[in-house]
Amino acid sequence: MPPTEKRPPVSRRKLGIFGVVALVGAGLIVGTGIRAREEQDTRLKEWTDDQAIPTVAVALPNAKALSPTIDLPGRLEAYSRAPIYARVSGYLKNWDADIGARVKAGQVIAEIEAPDLDQQLLQARADLASAQASAKLSEATLNRRKTLVASNFVSAQEIDERTADLSNKNGAVKAGQANVERLEALAGYKKITAPFDGVVTSRDTDVGALINAGGNSGPAMFTISDITKLRVYVNVPQNYVPAIKIGAKATLALPDYPNRTFQATVEASSQAVDVASGTTRMQLGLDNSSGELMPGSYASVKLNLQRESTPLSIPASALIFNSSGLRVATVGPDDKVLFKTVKIGRDLGKEIEIATGLAPDDRIITAPPDGLADGDHVRVTGAGAKGKPTTASEKQDVKG
Repeated sequence: MPPTEKRPPVSRRKLGIFGVVALVGAGLIVGTGIRAREEQDTRLKEWTDDQAIPTVAVALPNAKALSPTIDLPGRLEAYSRAPIYARVSGYLKNWDADIGARVKAGQVIAEIEAPDLDQQLLQARADLASAQASAKLSEATLNRRKTLVASNFVSAQEIDERTADLSNKNGAVKAGQANVERLEALAGYKKITAPFDGVVTSRDTDVGALINAGGNSGPAMFTISDITKLRVYVNVPQNYVPAIKIGAKATLALPDYPNRTFQATVEASSQAVDVASGTTRMQLGLDNSSGELMPGSYASVKLNLQRESTPLSIPASALIFNSSGLRVATVGPDDKVLFKTVKIGRDLGKEIEIATGLAPDDRIITAPPDGLADGDHVRVTGAGAKGKPTTASEKQDVKG
């Protein structure tokens, strides 16, 4: 067997160098791992913090009037309407105009039989004739006495007495004449006449009915209405009154004519606010020469609004209502949240008109997330991130 070769022993110097290299390598590996872990933790923290910032969509308030009109309920009334009551008492002799009949001014529509009044008139005429006869006799007597004054047959005292008696008798004649004329005028009311051209819209009497004079003893005998022109009464909420001017146009829709509309004009305003309802009553004029529309009907009235300035409007989803009141979340130039208290002008469903609290250049958060607070940093997306956000209406168009 060949003799076994012996390897030279490794020197301690080489072993020391190897150990140092191994330690350095291990240290590098450990340091690299720690640094990688720190970088990973830093990136994770940044990502976590970044995810904690809410992302919101913003839009400018819409400065375009969403609806320049307002819809309100209205009631149609005849332009002229007269309840007809009896001026004399008696019994209804006959009537000549039923409901729906068209009548002319002065036309006799009924007649009352009043025997008591007739007898009073006969008595008054007889009393007048008696007074006239007495006055005539007194005048003749005075004239005869005056012819005897020159002969001193009668005294001046008697002449004065006769003159006074004639004046008294003439006064009685005038009183009697006035009484006769009064009863004659009253007898003229036995015939019920129409005060103007119109339509009989009610009749609450019949032949033989007992008629009592005056308007406090029951319903009117007849009601005459002029329906060639109608009045439309609308109660307008107080905050809209300044935007509705005299002469403004309105469009009426009636359930009787579902496929048609009618035009009316604002003619008058009560110039007062009803305390109970907070509204002002306005009157509109409506032409009804065709006679299609009926007084007493309900109508939906669309009034045109004339505003001095255009209100701002926002999506209804942008409103926040809590213990702090009604507010809107806006985003400032530094992308931080700023809440603003607002007042609603009109609620139009998906859109809300704001009366006060917002400026045209405010960036509003269209759908604020829960838990948002003043000063919170947010991430703005969409057109708002570039500093030129779209308006609320444009944003909805883009979504559509």
